Amino acid sequence: MSERRARPASPDARKSAWRRALTPPRSPEPPAAPAPAGPRPAQPVAPDSVVEAALYRDGVRVSTPATLADTYRELREQPSGMAWIGLARPTESELHSLAEEFDLHPLAVEDAMEAHQRPKLERYGDTLFVVLRAARYLDAPEEVDFGELHVFVGHDFVITVRHAAAPDLSAVRRRMESTPELLALGPEAVLYAILDSVVDGYAPVVAGVQNDVDEIETEVFRGDPEVSRRIYELSREMVEFQRATRPLVGMLHGLMAGFAKYGTDEELQRYLRDVADHVTHTSERVDGFRQALTDILTVNATLVTQQQNAEMRALAEAGFEQNEEIKKISSWAAILFAPTLVGTIYGMNFDRMPELHWVLGYPFAILLMAVVCTSLYVIFKRKDWL
Repeated sequence: MSERRARPASPDARKSAWRRALTPPRSPEPPAAPAPAGPRPAQPVAPDSVVEAALYRDGVRVSTPATLADTYRELREQPSGMAWIGLARPTESELHSLAEEFDLHPLAVEDAMEAHQRPKLERYGDTLFVVLRAARYLDAPEEVDFGELHVFVGHDFVITVRHAAAPDLSAVRRRMESTPELLALGPEAVLYAILDSVVDGYAPVVAGVQNDVDEIETEVFRGDPEVSRRIYELSREMVEFQRATRPLVGMLHGLMAGFAKYGTDEELQRYLRDVADHVTHTSERVDGFRQALTDILTVNATLVTQQQNAEMRALAEAGFEQNEEIKKISSWAAILFAPTLVGTIYGMNFDRMPELHWVLGYPFAILLMAVVCTSLYVIFKRKDWL
């Protein structure tokens, strides 16, 4: 529940009614009366894309048409009524039917067909076309899921077109129907209630992202090798979140600029300003998250670089020590090789060899071995190999 709902209600009756419309009921509804015995009459089935269509007069539901054609017909029969049509992933033919009946602009209809639009507010004559990006935080995968909502608002109709599971507008409809005096204000009140619902849906996302940022900070200093990937993925989600929230600030200020021109109800003006304040706060939080993630990524890169440098330094030290050992081994191998070579030559058992029958041959060979070994030892010692 948003902070503005926690404030004490104003003495103004209409303001209290608006709060009741935007606040979920605390107690469950009484159970419905049991259906009478006997076979039930067959009810017409609405198309899959038509989530719910209803006609209202003075804030009270007077009809629930089963098809778009029935909605058109009954709305013509009730000039003072208002139609609220909710669609989910409608077909092209359904959107063209709505455009023909309510004189929707072709560009707005084309945007509603293609989806993947940026949040915006455009006015085509007497019809407002609003694109909103709803968001919800998924606890299991710890990620943000974004949905897209298109809203057409005319003097006697509201058409919502969803292209994802979020947002759930059935709750908005139930809350508005529970307060007929607000619903009687017409399509403009429905639009503001939808805006309030979408903006309130950002609060759990902000809380979930804040928790993710705190966890990432802990993982960074713990040296988790997977943290870089998580930072990148969350940064991408924050880019999408910025695209969803930042344009809303300008959109709501555009609506507020038209208060006097279009005679917006005074209480709706107050609550639209309140929604604008919440959007501004959310947008600032998202900007802060993105900056924090950028700083965390920089710190993580620094820590990774320091760790790599430490590992490289350790490898270099190990290589240096290994080289020193190899030098020592090689030096002693060369020293021992000299007497081995002399002994091998004089052990070949040939009769005719120089110094073989010489009286001083043996002392000479021993002296030669000693001189060679000593010379090699002195050379290696001067080169710090030993």
